[in-house]
Amino acid sequence: MRDVARASGVSQATVSFVLNETANQTIPDATRERVRRAAAELGYVPHSIARALREGASRIVVLEAGGLPRGNSLESFIAGLDAELALAGHSLLVSYGSSAAAIEAVSPRAVIDLPAVYASPDREVADGGWIDGMAAHTLTQIGHLAGRGHRKIAVAVPAGPDPLFALMAGHVRSAAQELRLPPPETVLVDDRPDQLRALLDAGITAVAGLHDDAALGVLAALSDLGLRAPDDLAVIGFDDTPQGALWRPRLTSVRIDARAYGRRTARQVLGLPVGDATPAPAQVIVRDSA
Repeated sequence: MRDVARASGVSQATVSFVLNETANQTIPDATRERVRRAAAELGYVPHSIARALREGASRIVVLEAGGLPRGNSLESFIAGLDAELALAGHSLLVSYGSSAAAIEAVSPRAVIDLPAVYASPDREVADGGWIDGMAAHTLTQIGHLAGRGHRKIAVAVPAGPDPLFALMAGHVRSAAQELRLPPPETVLVDDRPDQLRALLDAGITAVAGLHDDAALGVLAALSDLGLRAPDDLAVIGFDDTPQGALWRPRLTSVRIDARAYGRRTARQVLGLPVGDATPAPAQVIVRDSA
């Protein structure tokens, strides 16, 4: 900072005010430009540890995502969060289960614990619920099937543990009730197609996957039975992952504007106005399976 001050002919305080964009400082634009140019020419970068000591926290935001499905939505959310934080001079550190050590090491500006949001009793409020959260997205998914004339619907769930299972399965039931449909049956996605055969025999005409992987598992089971979507069973996924479009028949799925959710979250944790970082409603990407 001393070098920048000397090169630009101003005090170190002025350099600090300009480079930190301190409010309420009457510094002429020409002086600001001279300071920025000197800093660029000298390759000056603020000392992160010194800044953390001064501000009481580093300019790092930690995102804990351990246990969540690493699909299209999570990747897009992280990309939007990272880009928006960078615009505000912050960096993103993503953890998949080891955030405690990172928090202790970097004294982050904020910690976003996504699994805790979805596990909390108030998760429907925390994730937007019926306004623009998982409940609204699920209603879009089930509503697409209902709009195609399906009344008896099942929900495909993964065979292993899934941190979003309770939340999303509950939303599927609520969506069916909202649309005046019978309570959905459940099909466990594994390597045995007999469950699917039983659902077909019971008159189920459509299956909604909790995510694309579950829906693709249903399509695989259909193939094992010598059947095909949507003629024998309509199948819709959730998350619009790239592999869904590569499958045959191509998977119909729900796309979420997750990048905008990431941008909005970044602004919220930094105390900035949300502004134009408002997610678009979820949409069904109609392909061949439903």
